Amino acid sequence: MAKSEFGVSPLSLTGFVWKNLWRRRLRTLLTLCGIGMAIGAFVGLVGFSRAFENGWLQIYSSSGTDIAVIQQAFLNTSLDESAGATLNSLPFVARATPVLFNLMDLTTDVNALVYGWKADTYEFESLEILSGRHFRDGQHEVMLGDLLADELKKKVGDTLEIQSSPFTVCAIYHGGSGLQADAVIMPLDQLQELSSLQGKVSTFDVRLRPAPAGESPENYLKRAQTQIEAALPGLRAVPAAERAHNNQFVELAHASALGTSSIALLIGILGIANTVAMSVYERTQEIGILRALGWNRRQVLILIQLEATALGLGGGFLGIAFGWGALHLLAALPQTASIVSASLPAPLLAEALGIAVLAGLIAGALPAWRASQLSPMEALRFD
Repeated sequence: MAKSEFGVSPLSLTGFVWKNLWRRRLRTLLTLCGIGMAIGAFVGLVGFSRAFENGWLQIYSSSGTDIAVIQQAFLNTSLDESAGATLNSLPFVARATPVLFNLMDLTTDVNALVYGWKADTYEFESLEILSGRHFRDGQHEVMLGDLLADELKKKVGDTLEIQSSPFTVCAIYHGGSGLQADAVIMPLDQLQELSSLQGKVSTFDVRLRPAPAGESPENYLKRAQTQIEAALPGLRAVPAAERAHNNQFVELAHASALGTSSIALLIGILGIANTVAMSVYERTQEIGILRALGWNRRQVLILIQLEATALGLGGGFLGIAFGWGALHLLAALPQTASIVSASLPAPLLAEALGIAVLAGLIAGALPAWRASQLSPMEALRFD
């Protein structure tokens, strides 16, 4: 059997697929770009949201936090600061420290996460002080992450106004996570006053004592969770890794990524469906000839689905390239460089290609079914 210039038999399934896609090159290219942009949006946005999640995990791992004690909602700031005394009295708790955080406008163009800590918190162990000193409780002082300080053009001794209150920059630090490097840290009591949340905190970060000999870290962690929740009814003790994954900031980032990429993917699916439907319409007589030569309905259905899948898979590879480029761009921007990683993990690539193939199969389902239902005589008479 003769081969095409690409080594594919023109009468094989793959030969028919290649021939049809190649002879309508412009339409094929536009369809590939459409699904490629959708997959690129998925890769870029989901990659960004997962990097954001990893940033939260780094905050906990760099500080040695084992458990976060919270209300049901991540941004609920109704915890009483007095609960810290109960936590610190538990025998397996090495240290429990209150934390308050909020997203605040620092200038008309810049907003940032603002953390409220105690001056004696163990969380300072995760920071590298580049210049200056730690703040003092009760003072109008702030510490700036090095990325935020560069953006604001502030140095030690300068004044930063937050919600019309002046604060002296007492230190520039490098954080254990990009989320800290682009943040403000101030005395807990000062942030409580700014937020009108006197005596309230967002969470208690808890560092546990070493597990007793013979007990696994997992069992020890679960036992600590149970005892903390028993000592403080109505609160939850969440492992740090779970806390980094399940919080409203990360969930919002994931939801935004999936929502936006889903809309783009729907548009890409419609593009493939339109291309395949037009192809079936234009090749009605060709399909009739194939049926007359002995092709059954199943073979025709597989042929059309292969074309749709090829478009999806090709768009998937193109989308990975688009997403890789978008992540590299975000990694180069000062505003997002501290959060975004330009690397693409293998599971994300596999997920993107799987979605692309599934999109092709979904888009080609109806045109393929209609093509398979054509009778040879009906198709041959089509004009």
